[in-house]
Amino acid sequence: MSDIAGETSEQPKSAPADRATAGPLDESEANAVRPYVDLGGVKILPRADLALRLEVEEGSKRVVAVGLDYAGSTLQVQPFAAPRSSGLWHEIREQIVEQIAKQGGKTSPQLGVFGPELLAEIPVAGAMPRFARFIGVDGPRWFLRGVIAGAGATDPEAGAKVEDLFRSIVVVRGTTPMPPRDLIPLHMPATGAQQA
Repeated sequence: MSDIAGETSEQPKSAPADRATAGPLDESEANAVRPYVDLGGVKILPRADLALRLEVEEGSKRVVAVGLDYAGSTLQVQPFAAPRSSGLWHEIREQIVEQIAKQGGKTSPQLGVFGPELLAEIPVAGAMPRFARFIGVDGPRWFLRGVIAGAGATDPEAGAKVEDLFRSIVVVRGTTPMPPRDLIPLHMPATGAQQA
């Protein structure tokens, strides 16, 4: 980081122009009467044929991601705290490219409905490589990352269904001060583990 005034590493926010109305939404923008499944940092709108899984870190037992199985695809989502004025997605994309290259995989940048995204080809020992799409949206004081695997990573029709699912997510940032890049806490729904 340079000492010269004005030269900071702040990146512009990356989000679709209609994010505040079409999603993913901030809690303040969401319809309060819709029957969301409350998972803490995110709320998921139930829909037919949607299976919901919580991914738990083994040592700490904390929920680190939400997995959604839908339309022959899997969408993994994680909400992170972010600065009010700048975005995280440009920097995080660079880190994903580096991580996948270290695993011997390949990434290609693409422009999707949410803006810049990555299509990754990830090697799997003794099997065909796995394809995944990394998508991200910078919202007000939060960043929502999605990883699409299965049919939605390569098939445009399945991809559109998963994109619609990603747009329906509501991020609950809360008022607790958090450093940028910290995972916004996730938890089991109040009724216990449930399938939407």
